[in-house]
Amino acid sequence: MKIALMDSGIGLLAAAAAVRRLRPDAELVVSSDPGSMPWGPRTPEDVTARALAVARAAAALRPDALIVACNTASVHALPALRAALEPALPVIGTVPAIKPAAAGGGPVAIWATPATTGSPYQRGLIAEFAGAVDVTEVPCPGLADAVEHGDEPGIDRAVAAAAALTPPGVRAVVLGCTHYELVADRIRAAVQQPDRPPLVLHGSAGAVAAQALRRIGAEAAPTAEPSGTLTVLLAGRPGTLPEPALAYAEGRTLQAAAPAR
Repeated sequence: MKIALMDSGIGLLAAAAAVRRLRPDAELVVSSDPGSMPWGPRTPEDVTARALAVARAAAALRPDALIVACNTASVHALPALRAALEPALPVIGTVPAIKPAAAGGGPVAIWATPATTGSPYQRGLIAEFAGAVDVTEVPCPGLADAVEHGDEPGIDRAVAAAAALTPPGVRAVVLGCTHYELVADRIRAAVQQPDRPPLVLHGSAGAVAAQALRRIGAEAAPTAEPSGTLTVLLAGRPGTLPEPALAYAEGRTLQAAAPAR
């Protein structure tokens, strides 16, 4: 079994680690173009062109499924990716976990990039799944870029700024960018109020990993022999996990669990 994941940068680490937990024996291909990151401020046409290039590089290695582990690419490029690659290659997009967050009751905050915050796409998801739940959209300028580069002071500043915009009574935070899942603990610490119930964070990594297995008719086997390999593509060329990736538990897990090839 071979599962490919694509993103602008290291935001794909959370979903890749989730696949590795479900299937330690799966071969993983992670394809990104960190030199073009972030994709959020780019035009939809530019995002689509870059996403297609990153996806085709992964598809050339003949994976069984491709996870688009990027909210921006899923918003703007998913139809084009599916038109280009399916049905030969199942393509699984990433959707912010607004539905499960709203199901737990409100209030809910959605942390997302400034380009996604207030977008028709996100507003549509809120209207469809949140119902009467109180939802606050929180823009997080600079957070994805700081996570991408392992910029610790930048992460602290961006998280603190977003936390200041988050109502103190929220019960759940939706992590509307895959990069944010890499600093989930720091987000929780910044938002959690000492006199409130434990804050629930909703990411997408586990759901997309499980959906990828369903699309190829595979079962989860977390106790399988940890024999899966890891192939890293950077702008279509073989490479290694960028150094900032190893600052996160997900990146260290991937590197330790499978030899690069």
